Amino acid sequence: MNNPYEPYPVTIKEIKTETADRSLKTFTFAFIHQADEAAFSYRSGQFAMLSVPRVGEIPIGIASASSEKGIVKFTVFKTGKVTTFLHNMKQGDVMGIRGPMGNGFPLEQMTKKNLLIIGGGFAFTTLRSTIITLMQPDVRDQYGTIDVVYGARNPGMLLYQDELDQWCRQPGINMHITVDETDDPDWPHHTGFVPAVAGECAPESTGNSVAIVCGPPVMIKFTRPVLADLGYGDENILMSLENRMKCGIGMCGRCNIGQELVCRDGPVFTLAYLNKTPGEF
Repeated sequence: MNNPYEPYPVTIKEIKTETADRSLKTFTFAFIHQADEAAFSYRSGQFAMLSVPRVGEIPIGIASASSEKGIVKFTVFKTGKVTTFLHNMKQGDVMGIRGPMGNGFPLEQMTKKNLLIIGGGFAFTTLRSTIITLMQPDVRDQYGTIDVVYGARNPGMLLYQDELDQWCRQPGINMHITVDETDDPDWPHHTGFVPAVAGECAPESTGNSVAIVCGPPVMIKFTRPVLADLGYGDENILMSLENRMKCGIGMCGRCNIGQELVCRDGPVFTLAYLNKTPGEF
């Protein structure tokens, strides 16, 4: 990124409504200039500013993987001025993307390790990027077992349902999908909150295991003791604080946790690191 304040122009290539309540849509963008796509080199867990002219900007985690060439995806929750405007935009409209920003997940440091990925709600977006990356044929063998625990309020609120079905059938990944509640008597997955299902289904740490956690604060709060019981050390638990992201480059200072700035120094931290910021998380 040459100028962190200058968005790359992109075209909306596809819009997909993800959830039954239509509050979450995945936008697939294509860069207008090929050189911009090369400059927008990113890793799983990073985020970018979606920039809508004369409306505003908002930081959103990147949902696509770098292996998905020619496009970049973001799943956007309709919750404010910018996201509401974005939800009303159409295929072919032009807007901007600034980034990539943040540190992302250090997957290159996790090779030969067993991975436990835990996500909840629409925070699963950057975990989709991570799973897509890990499941590439030339990447998968570099890692040990991969277990995924993902939950939503009900079946209609699960993201990426076609891909979830595919991953459930795919060798090399163990999917543990859950919902808080459902009235579907034929629901084929778990029912219960993510921390409880993680306690039931997630593998214990072998001493060579890493947990990646991304979700709402309450889910993270109750998942931490579960991971401790499973033997995961704080230095082997990675958490994304993407819900604290603000300006994207740490200039406004509103993303601080103690002396750290989530936009500049995160959003991914180890739990051991976060333990040094008492009272902030």
